[in-house]
Amino acid sequence: MRFRPCIDLHGGRVKQIVGSTLRDDDPAGLRENFVSDRPPSYYAALFRRDGLTGGHVIMLGPGNEAAARDALAAWPGGLQVGGGITAANAAGWLEAGAAAVIVTSFVFQDGRIRADRLEALVSAVGRERLVLDLSCRRRGNDYIIVTDRWQRFTEVAISPDSLGYLAGFCAEFLVHAADVEGKCRGVDLELVRRLADFSPIPATYAGGASSLEDLHRVKEAGRGRVDLTIGSALDIYGGSGVRYADAVAFNRREAAGG
Repeated sequence: MRFRPCIDLHGGRVKQIVGSTLRDDDPAGLRENFVSDRPPSYYAALFRRDGLTGGHVIMLGPGNEAAARDALAAWPGGLQVGGGITAANAAGWLEAGAAAVIVTSFVFQDGRIRADRLEALVSAVGRERLVLDLSCRRRGNDYIIVTDRWQRFTEVAISPDSLGYLAGFCAEFLVHAADVEGKCRGVDLELVRRLADFSPIPATYAGGASSLEDLHRVKEAGRGRVDLTIGSALDIYGGSGVRYADAVAFNRREAAGG
C-alpha cells in the first residue's frame, strides 16, 4: 500500500477544489481550497525527485492540455493523465510522456458501459497502459459511478460484477469519492473496503484524506490492497493535515517492508 500524489488542473492552473462544487450549471459555486502560483512541472519534478510513481494528472475541464503536457514533460513515464481522454487522443498522451491514460466518461453513454469504446481504447494503448476512473457518489447503499467531472450519474454501481468485467480492459482503477473530495473530513472507509473486496486489480482511492493517520486507516480497511491519494490536506497544496515529507517517508517504510 502506498501514498500516490496528484496534480489537479483547472483553468490551466494547479488547484485543489471541493469536488462536489464542480458544476457546469453553477460555475460561480466552485470552491477552491488552493490555487498554486507554481507551474505543474514544479510538482512533477518534486514527485520525480522523491520517486513517487503512479501519481495522476487530472484535467478538470477544457483549457488544461498545455498544463498537463508541462507536468508530463517534467517526468516522462512517471505520471498518469486523465480528463477528456478518448480512443482518438489516448496514444498522443502516451507520446507526450504519460505512463498511462485515465479514462471515465468516454466509456459510458447514456449511463451504460460501451464495450466497443473499451475495446477501442485497449487497441489504441494496450490494457497495461489504461486506467479506468470509476469515481462515484453514494446513493442509498450503493456507490454509483459518475462521469463528466462527477456531475452525471451512470447506471453502474461499484460491485463485484462491474469491477470484474471492467478489470478485463485495464491495469488499474482510480476511484474518487466525489461526495467527500476536497473536504478534508476523512476518507470513506466503506468504499475503501468495497474496493478491496471487489477489485481483482490494483485500485487507488481519492477523497477526504485529512491526516497521516488516514494512510494507516486505508491500509487496514483496504487490507493493503488499496492505495491512497492525498490532495488538499498536503502542505505543498496549502493544507495543514499532512506534511508531504511524512507521506514520502510512509512510502519508504512500506517499500522497506513496513
